[in-house]
Amino acid sequence: MEEYSKQIKTKFESYSKISDSSWSLLKSLFQLKKLSKNDLLVRNGTYSKSIYFVCQGLLRAYFTNPDGDIYTKNLFFENNMAGSLVSSILEQPSGFTLEAMEDTILIAIDFKQFKNLISKQDDLKDFYIAYLEKNWVIDKESREISIILENAKERYLKLRSEHPNIDTRVAQQHIASHLGITPTQLSRIRKQLNKVI
Repeated sequence: MEEYSKQIKTKFESYSKISDSSWSLLKSLFQLKKLSKNDLLVRNGTYSKSIYFVCQGLLRAYFTNPDGDIYTKNLFFENNMAGSLVSSILEQPSGFTLEAMEDTILIAIDFKQFKNLISKQDDLKDFYIAYLEKNWVIDKESREISIILENAKERYLKLRSEHPNIDTRVAQQHIASHLGITPTQLSRIRKQLNKVI
């Protein structure tokens, strides 16, 4: 657990400095969780009580529309927070499923206890605000603009630059779904890129 605690501390402090005393309090909430490939962490329609830090492995968030089509909403690689934050905040069922795409090690943090802690510790509150601004405002707006203004090839190249080994870790159908294209379209893009190389 100590190794993973250092990993999550480095990530958290990339947003905002956390005092030793606050870190000790936060660390007391950590629970190590291990998933096997294809295990479900959060099921669509269930209340997600925890938020998670991915220490090792990979999670996929997906939802299914009424026609049965599956859309990959997000991919959570190592050193990223994951979970259904809307479900945790509103205490309502999650609108998507979180699935382990590889054997995965997580740190789980009970969301209610976390919120209670940040209400008392200003440095943890600063971290939480910085985290929300970066991930739910800045990065979210960037993704929304990318979907509108960039073509599928540009979005794929951007995804590959952020995660160079994505093609070996994530099935083509899930990458295509995440990009909002068909696997056939992704295959064509890959062939075009291979010709250039």
